[in-house]
Amino acid sequence: MAATDVLLKPLRIKHLTLRNRIMSTSHAPAYAKDALPQERYQLYHAEKAKGGIGLTMFGGSSVVSLDCPSTFGQLSVAHDDIVPHFRAFAARVHAHGGALMCQLSHMGRRTRWDAGNWLPPVSPSPLREPEHRSFPKAMEDWDIRRIVKDFGQAARRCRDGGLDGMEVYFSAAHLAAQFFSTWTNTRTDDYGGGIENRMRFALEILAEVRRCVGEDFIVGVRVVVDELVKEGLSQEDGVEICRRLAKSGMADFMNVMHGTPEDYRNLAIVIPNMSFPAAQYLYLASLIKAEIDIPVFHAGRIADLETAARAIQDGHLDMVAMTRAHLADPHIVRKLREGRAEDVRQCVGANYCIDRIYTGGEALCIQNPATGREATMPHVVPRAARAKTVVVVGAGVAGLEAARVSAERGHKVVLFEAGARTGGQVNLAARATWREGLAGIPRWLDGQVRKLGVDLRLATKAGAEDVQALAPDEVVIATGGRPNKGAFAGAELAISTWDILAGTAEPGANVLLYDDHGGHAGPSVAEVLAKRGARVEIATPERAVGVEFGATNFPIHLRELYKMGVALSPDLRLVRLAREDGRILAILRNEYTGEEEERLVDQVVAEHGTLAEDELYLSLKSGSTNNGEVDLRALARAEKQNVVRNPAGAYRLFRVGDCVASRNIHAAIFDSLRLAKDF
Repeated sequence: MAATDVLLKPLRIKHLTLRNRIMSTSHAPAYAKDALPQERYQLYHAEKAKGGIGLTMFGGSSVVSLDCPSTFGQLSVAHDDIVPHFRAFAARVHAHGGALMCQLSHMGRRTRWDAGNWLPPVSPSPLREPEHRSFPKAMEDWDIRRIVKDFGQAARRCRDGGLDGMEVYFSAAHLAAQFFSTWTNTRTDDYGGGIENRMRFALEILAEVRRCVGEDFIVGVRVVVDELVKEGLSQEDGVEICRRLAKSGMADFMNVMHGTPEDYRNLAIVIPNMSFPAAQYLYLASLIKAEIDIPVFHAGRIADLETAARAIQDGHLDMVAMTRAHLADPHIVRKLREGRAEDVRQCVGANYCIDRIYTGGEALCIQNPATGREATMPHVVPRAARAKTVVVVGAGVAGLEAARVSAERGHKVVLFEAGARTGGQVNLAARATWREGLAGIPRWLDGQVRKLGVDLRLATKAGAEDVQALAPDEVVIATGGRPNKGAFAGAELAISTWDILAGTAEPGANVLLYDDHGGHAGPSVAEVLAKRGARVEIATPERAVGVEFGATNFPIHLRELYKMGVALSPDLRLVRLAREDGRILAILRNEYTGEEEERLVDQVVAEHGTLAEDELYLSLKSGSTNNGEVDLRALARAEKQNVVRNPAGAYRLFRVGDCVASRNIHAAIFDSLRLAKDF
């Protein structure tokens, strides 16, 4: 018996039998249309059910009231319009044997007043929330009554929509949790003061929900046990709240959470990235499991099957949530059942999915571009009708994905790589302090191409004649980019971030890092430099460091930079460099005043993305049938490429990743999937 077999054991909750112990918790991927879970949203969860998951929960932060707008793409369960969508959704998931539940919430002060119906946010007390910056109205008695009724009606819609159950959100600084904590609840009436009063609102919600859905419908609660800040809800109070909720008899399961996203620093704790250890807050679930007699669920950076299995086997919880892990691979359970656990594409904790939501985008996995695109992109690549010969040049993540997908299609694939190992730029990025988890992306791709029998030719720099000698049908150039230091006078005096990460240049004593990119590279390399003893200043023309990455990553970068004494200088553009007395004189110009400043340093490190390494691509264009041209309309619609510009050509030619233009890991892999899936 494998250690992970415990994950495949069913769990019964009332009349519902969950086929295994693996679940995905409710979240808001911003796939909703008109605040409703339409086709894209449904297909995303149906894929997890197809992949074998026991329970997939959806609708993170789904709103129940008109004064709680859908500000980041979450669902609205405030109207009966959603019921038919729930029914279609449930049918899709049930067809693949999965169970489906929705989360209901009112965000209280954790939202904006200038969105939706332009109604003021409400909260137990008129205390401003730092992250959303809203000044809430203190709830009146009629506010409490109407919101309690709104929860009941939203729960009824879940039941009428054929869902298997629902979860009420008493966590993450949402309204009920705002009542729990004396930090946010300073009331002196029956809803403030002692713990019994602070729990009154939550218990009234549960009572109304039960009144509306009956005793048979499954109702759970997601509860914060410890807000992990001095002023917030203590672990002692959190445990007592969980005891009382379980003792009420109105909850069928308890989903245990940690932290409070009151501000950006604490948000990064609530949704831990790769800088945090695995399952760091499992002890809270274990603590509650020992105190209550209903099933306990928990999520918190549990990305691998071994950790998940231990959590179940050792009795810490009853259902283990692998939520972000299912964005990386929705077929985790199927692969486990088939004895192919090594084929699971493991989440690396980059939090690209979460950060995109906090910058107004939809959730996308950094390494799996099919997630959220199930209508057009395959998670399981189908075989082609006819085998072809595919040549890929460059074994970074773009080239590895092109080779993997082509091999899955059944083609004969040759993959050239000039270096001694696969991975390309990601290998460099993974050398930067806490970002080493990125190495998991090329590691999985490398394992897959080898398993699929790709002819991998390392330490081989391919020329046009090498490619043509193989008589290919399809050629993919994935030679990546070279470091771009930017456009400023004296750029030859600067080195690139690659030079530091690759170890081809030693850090200077006094370093100016000029970041005209805004991504992870600049701050990451600044951390490396400072850790190795350099005195570092980051200058950027942006109004802040790291404008290209989001809310769960920039707090970690800033924490590390401040800890190591790195100076942060926004709004400064590097104009020129010059030699002066054996050192480098840097002239920086303020973006808004035009005034210039000087820095005399030992070393300048400059980051401005990459420039395409496209020589091989250009040399192969004339021999291709499409002259390298891509039908962008067909590409955008995920349709086959049919461009013919040179009928006498011998092959079709494409380029992907940074060989096209400087972008990111997700874009590179997506380029390859949407082209190679049709080879």
